[in-house]
Amino acid sequence: MRTKKKRRSSFLVQGTILAAAGILVRLIGLAYRIPMTNVLGEEGIGVYSAAYQIYNIILLLSSYSLPLAVSKLVAAKLAMREYRNSFRVFSGAMAFAVTVGALACAVTFFGAEFFAENVLSMTEAAVAIRVLAPAIFFMAVLGVLRGFFQGRGTMIPTALSQIFEQIINAVVSILAARYLWTYGLKVDKVHGTDIWANSYGAAGGTFGTLLGAVTALVFCIVVYTMYSRVIKRQLRRDKSGRRDSYLDISRMLVITVVPVIISSVVYNVSSLVDNSLFGFYMKNAGNLESYKSVWGAFSGKYLVMVHVPVAIATSLASSVIPALSRAMIRKERAKVLDSIHQTIRFAMLIALPSAVGLGVLAGPIMKLLFHGGNELASGMMMWGSGAVVFFSLSTVSNGILQGINHMRDPIINGVYALILHVVVLAVLLWVADAGIYGVVIANMVFGAAMCFFNAASLHKILQYKQEMKKTFLLPFAASAVMGAAVRGLYGLLYEATKSNLIALMTAIGVGILLYFALLLVFRCVDEVELAAMPFGRPLVSLGKKLHLL
Repeated sequence: MRTKKKRRSSFLVQGTILAAAGILVRLIGLAYRIPMTNVLGEEGIGVYSAAYQIYNIILLLSSYSLPLAVSKLVAAKLAMREYRNSFRVFSGAMAFAVTVGALACAVTFFGAEFFAENVLSMTEAAVAIRVLAPAIFFMAVLGVLRGFFQGRGTMIPTALSQIFEQIINAVVSILAARYLWTYGLKVDKVHGTDIWANSYGAAGGTFGTLLGAVTALVFCIVVYTMYSRVIKRQLRRDKSGRRDSYLDISRMLVITVVPVIISSVVYNVSSLVDNSLFGFYMKNAGNLESYKSVWGAFSGKYLVMVHVPVAIATSLASSVIPALSRAMIRKERAKVLDSIHQTIRFAMLIALPSAVGLGVLAGPIMKLLFHGGNELASGMMMWGSGAVVFFSLSTVSNGILQGINHMRDPIINGVYALILHVVVLAVLLWVADAGIYGVVIANMVFGAAMCFFNAASLHKILQYKQEMKKTFLLPFAASAVMGAAVRGLYGLLYEATKSNLIALMTAIGVGILLYFALLLVFRCVDEVELAAMPFGRPLVSLGKKLHLL
């Protein structure tokens, strides 16, 4: 029983390591985006965010899927004790990363003006796009190293490299954005223009991304060098007698990478579609002047906050893929189904209270984090906090489908969801005249559609149907009660102290404890289930001290 429970929760533990790093990375990102937004203003951060979207899309097309593909293939080879073949996967993937990364870097650098003018309708973004181009090459190589470690069952190198990457990113981005924005302001005064402050300021922000990628790559190379003795010992112990040719490995990589690339692009291209369609809508409406500031509030405030809790789902998806690959190779159907159930359930235990908390405390959170002009961002958060749930669930279910070797399903489902997304967005913009709120709602529709289509695919493939009561209904009920309580508590504390910081931090702290207590009161989890989760033993001890278990 203990062995089963240990195996059952091992991928959750690894996922929690990566999730903890992911949350810390998001918090660091939030911490530096706040002063950077305050330095650049909503227009400048809008230029930065637009340039970053081009970077993200090209990264997706070139190498974003490499960690997932490498981890999946390495895990499959190790499950069969083919140590030499697992290392050959790593070597072949590295050659692929260097080639594709260099090509993508060149396309981004020399095509920067085209992307800025014709895709984004923001000529100011060209300089920032050029600065980001070398980062694509470094991220490609870094992705192979991270995937190699993840495939071997450890998320620690990936987690630490992400933290170091983000720390360097944060420090350099703030300093460079401030310095180059000031320099651009001087250039604007000399030439009588109003574009260079935003252009150079955004480029300063992206310079942090470049140096962060270099730092993470150096760290992973050092870890790999230290780990090389273990790899050599395993290579000597390999008695499988089977040697995959590099042609076979290349074929496996392509078969794995291409569907993941396509599904990732389809899944993430919605933000670029939003940017383009909303820019076209604002231009036709004669509001091009406010376009950058409105988009800055959406991408630099609303989306940044939404993506903090979604980081947990992304980490769980990364950790469950190797576990599912090993279970599929060994034909352990029960373990596959149990892993799926635990992953989705754990993701919802985090996503549901996060969505409710962001919705009911949207105004105070925006007021605390950002300077002035937060009414629009607060409204978007109130209307769109449900995106946390939909994108968490769709991210996890995408990873599950990829882990059980059904790579095409996320692509097909993503295409259907994207078509629906575009239709809904067009109606909301040009028929309902909903403005940026149309983008918020259309995003939630996209995430919800992905959840529905992925659930249908899992049911068709595995006859899997997620348990509803403990996964969704009871956690939502606990979240709703918690949300009402923290909103009321915040109001009382703010009236008493007139301090947004004190009222908000106290309400959040009480909300976390209340949600944990309600999970036990509502029987969302029992003692055995809680103990099997990450940090389960301390939570069980706390529950018993509170006489809730």
